[in-house]
Amino acid sequence: MMKKLEIKFLNQDGKTVTYSLEKPVEPVDPAAVKAAMDEIINQNAFTSSGGDLVSVKSARIVERNVVEVELA
Repeated sequence: MMKKLEIKFLNQDGKTVTYSLEKPVEPVDPAAVKAAMDEIINQNAFTSSGGDLVSVKSARIVERNVVEVELA
């Protein structure tokens, strides 16, 4: 099982920008995630093709199973 924390922001163009973080600490602390996302915006830490990040949109844990297929 691979888990990622996806954090989503809106940029100046109103488009969603998603960043994925590997192996999040669990259980996830929603207040800490929100505070970190607010700080990313306050510090103008990232930009996107649609301009600066302007607001927090959402965050989620994504889990996926990967099963290798044996090729003969």
